Formats: sequence, structure tokens, C-alpha cells
Amino acid sequence: MAAEQLTPSATPLDGTAVQALSAAVRGTVLCPSDDSYDTARRVFNGMIDRRPALIVRCAGTSDVIQGVNFARTHGLVLSVRGGGHSVAGKAVCDGGLMLDLSGMKGVRVDPVRRTADAQPGLLLRDLDHETQAFGLATPLGIVSVTGIAGLTLGGGLGWLNGKYGLACDNLLSADVVTADGELLTASAAELEDLFWGLRGGSGNFGIVTSFRYELHPVGPVLAGGVTYPLSKAREVLRFYHEFASTCPDELSTVGSLGTGPDGSLVVSIVVCYCGPIEAGQRVVRPLREFGDPLEDGIQPMPYCTLQSAADTGFPSGRQHYWKSSWLKDLNDDAIDVLARFVAENPSPTTGVGLQQMHGVASRVDQAATAFPHRGEQFDFLILSNWDDPTDAERNIEWTRAFFQAMQPFLERGVYVNDLGDEGDDRVRAAYGVNYERLAAVKKKYDPTNFFHSNHNIQPAG
Repeated sequence: MAAEQLTPSATPLDGTAVQALSAAVRGTVLCPSDDSYDTARRVFNGMIDRRPALIVRCAGTSDVIQGVNFARTHGLVLSVRGGGHSVAGKAVCDGGLMLDLSGMKGVRVDPVRRTADAQPGLLLRDLDHETQAFGLATPLGIVSVTGIAGLTLGGGLGWLNGKYGLACDNLLSADVVTADGELLTASAAELEDLFWGLRGGSGNFGIVTSFRYELHPVGPVLAGGVTYPLSKAREVLRFYHEFASTCPDELSTVGSLGTGPDGSLVVSIVVCYCGPIEAGQRVVRPLREFGDPLEDGIQPMPYCTLQSAADTGFPSGRQHYWKSSWLKDLNDDAIDVLARFVAENPSPTTGVGLQQMHGVASRVDQAATAFPHRGEQFDFLILSNWDDPTDAERNIEWTRAFFQAMQPFLERGVYVNDLGDEGDDRVRAAYGVNYERLAAVKKKYDPTNFFHSNHNIQPAG
């Protein structure tokens, strides 16, 4: 059945069918009348308010297969929730079946082979906790309440990207439930085309029930930030651009603009050096000696401490509306636009991020994985968020105007993990030069576009 033919009520669901599904799974099947239904359907972005006909809280791979088969048999739209952190809220559908994988949190670390087998319900903090017990880590993101599944399938840009690449670059294999309810294992040695597509093609080809990652030695890191008043944005960000362009692979950075704890507008540069601390102190010295910062918080710390440092800025349930693109040249004109709009920011919780991609992540060939956006650049992200739903109009208008004013300085592409619900052109921009190849993989593994509650790739032809 083609995607456009799928409707929430293509086949009426009677009580007998739902009871049969409940009996077939180890997890829990929730209907709208169940007490925990409203909690289960909520995701990170409070703007998302969708109501699935059924929610299956999966306990294992068998439950995923049962849910896929049930949705296909009954003509139901299927959505898949891992960590539920996507700003677009694609994890939740209206009137269909939502597979909730958040309870699937199994993980096994092999410290000898330096690998980790991880289930899709894990958050970054869960996987980091297990791997750091052995002084190991795999590249993930920079907010520890993010789910590993969506992050990895979309690329995975984080603090270790300079030294070890993206999350998808460190994926060794994946177990995948297809639209036919079949379980496949994809790796560089088997089903190479599917494995290629999983590394940046988002959730378009199936449901990953296990990820195998390569791990790397990561001990305490030299991390933290220096903060300046927004009035110094031009000189600080000009220096940041130069500093970031020459930093070694061991050092990754993020620039940010927003409101500080005391309510003042600030610009900050946060760093992570994942090599020997003494060498890191020498590398970051020019940054720490630049200007007259309001605060210098750079210090040795456990890697997990850095990973969770930004969590308080991402509470579940807040209203979120983001705009993002890649930025290569942080010139004076771009900086002036940044400073001007941040000074007019309607929400004190909103911020602007400039996350550096460089080193190993930037040197991978753009055709080696489905993630196409390689090169030395910044992930420019307007993280608009606010608490009161009645403030939505002014926050969204400000975000759109800001993003439009930045267009002369931005690349066409966009990191799919930052992408909201912005239309087909932006989806194509997210997959870039790899879109047509991804469409061919989609046709092979999901020809009916059964998995379309995502940043969707249409099957070729």
C-alpha cells in the first residue's frame, strides 16, 4: 500500500484485534482511554500534540516486529519513538500506531574489542555511563537527554567529532526490522547498501533495534567555556572563527549567543579537549587569554559531566521552534546580524549555537556515508524556545526573520537532526548530493514508503 493511501482508519480496529496485539507483545499496548496514554504520547517539543490510535511500548525486538506487522495489516500510519527529542516531533502520529522504544535500554560493552551493543531506547547519558566505566566512549551529541537512535541515524555531531568523527561514522552494524517485519543485520560486510543508508538517512529504511558502535579511549577532558558580554560579539566571534580553524583534532568547540544566568546578553565559546590535559592547557591558552572574559570555566572534568552540562537548557515540554543551516564563513556582516537579532530576542531561554565540525568528521568523503555535509564548517542553529504557548507567534516570527536575514551567509544544506517540519525542499537539502542514491536504497528496502513518519525520502521512481 502506497504511503498516500495509508489512513488512520483504513481498517477499523475492533477490540478483538487490539486484545490480540496485547497478548502478542511483552510490552504494553495503550489506548487513548488508558491513564498513562497522555504521558506516553508527549515528546520533548511541547508544540507537538498528536494522538495515536494505539501506542505499543516495546519490551524487545519481537514487540517491534509485532507492531510493524499489525500496522501494515491494519493499514495504520506508523511512527517510531526512540528518545523523542526531535524538534519536528515525527515520533508521534495522529490516529495511527506509535511504537515507543524508550523502554529498550539494554547495552553491552566489550572493553577488549572496544565495542558497545546498544538498544534504541537509550539516551546519550545511558550509553556514556556504561562505556565510561571502562574509560571508553563513542561520539554522540552534546545534550545527554537526546536519544542515541535518532541522533546516530541522522549523523550525530558532538564533542568528539574532531578526533573520532560522527556517531554514524562509528556505527559498526545495526539490526533492522523492515516494513515486511523481517529482521536484518546490516554492516560493511553484509547489506552494505542498507548500512550506508542508515548512516545519515534517518529512519527511512526500517527500525533499528540494536546499534553496534566502535569505542575509543576517552578519559577526563579539558572542557568548559569563556563568556563575554554581547557588546563584544564582533571581536569575540572573529577570534573564535580563527581559533577554531586552526585547532587540532582533539579540540572541538561550540560558540553560542543568548541570555546568561543574570539576565544579561552574552557570547560564549565552549571547548572540549579529549587528549592529555597538559597538552590541552597549551592549546586553549590563546582562548583563555583573549580579551577580558566575564567568566572562565575551562577545567578538567569527567566526560559525562561535560555531556550533561547543557541539559538544563532542554527541559521536556517547553515550546520549541528551530531553524538551522551550515555556515562556513563567520564574517563581520554575519556576526552583526547575529548580534542584532540576539539583542531583540523575545525569549530569555532562546539561544544561538555555532557547533564546529572539523577534523576527522570533516575529512570523510561525502559519499562514504549517507550523511553528506562534510567539511570545515559550523552547524548554525537558532534554538528558539519558550514556556507559554500564547507566546508562539512572536517567537516564530522572530526566528523566521532572523533566519531570513542570515541567508546570504548560509549554505543550502541543513543537518537533518536540527530540521523541523519545513517541506520537501528542505528535506532534500538535508540529504544533499546523496538524495538520489538514498531514494534507490529506499525503493529496495521500503518500496511502499511504509516508514514515512520521518524526514522522508521518496522511493526512486
